[in-house]
Amino acid sequence: MIPRVLTVAGSDSGGGAGIQADIKTITSLKAFATSVIVALTAQNSREVLDIAPMELSFIKKQMDAVLSDIGTDSAKTGMLYSSEIIDVVSEKFREYGVMHIVVDPVMISKSGAVLLKREAIKSLMEDLIPISELVTPNIPEAQKISGIPIQNMDQMIEAAEKIHEITGANVLVKGGHSSDSKSTDILYVDSKIIKIEGIRINTKNTHGTGDTYSSAIATNLAFGLDLADSVRKAKDYLQGAIENSFPMGSGYGSLCHFWNMGQRSDEGI
Repeated sequence: MIPRVLTVAGSDSGGGAGIQADIKTITSLKAFATSVIVALTAQNSREVLDIAPMELSFIKKQMDAVLSDIGTDSAKTGMLYSSEIIDVVSEKFREYGVMHIVVDPVMISKSGAVLLKREAIKSLMEDLIPISELVTPNIPEAQKISGIPIQNMDQMIEAAEKIHEITGANVLVKGGHSSDSKSTDILYVDSKIIKIEGIRINTKNTHGTGDTYSSAIATNLAFGLDLADSVRKAKDYLQGAIENSFPMGSGYGSLCHFWNMGQRSDEGI
């Protein structure tokens, strides 16, 4: 049976991030993607022009529709925007006993738009992250959640340990915002620290990296890999997507989500 992966996030009209990036990632890794859209964004490669949250009752109906019939082997969350939405999503995950939840605590877009209201951080930490298998903050997000300023690797580790202490979840602090030449991520799992290294690539075509990474991790978990291997393989996939990225629009360009599916020619793949 083809593994099923549910993404609960916002829609990116520009196609580079959000639900669109999640579905591209899950599909390219050969799993079946289902989705619950919690908000629409008017967005391109430069900016987020507006956000329109879905009605809570409609979010519930989407989750009921997917989980009561198709079910899922793993799930990931992206932009959730408000505490009310987080409460609904957490409630439905509990109701249906969803396992292997990966939380990408999306707070700010690359263009600086607020994608998670300030008061929603408490709901994220108390309701959703504690029922997840992994939370994947970047450095600015890890600083907000842990309260620890991060300027070096030791502080990334300290923040990961603190987030685990607060929430009980495993933690991946992503090093994309660090000055580390290898773009090293810190994975805290089973009371162990694992360094996940990658090559830092000098490109601005990085729209949707967090969405892509978390979706790839959730997909690997759906295939039955353990958490450490799921993260390692997801990092490899993300690395390839960045290495093969391309300009799309005049701002932050797009990752190549299909880099692992062969070269395209005039005759097709």
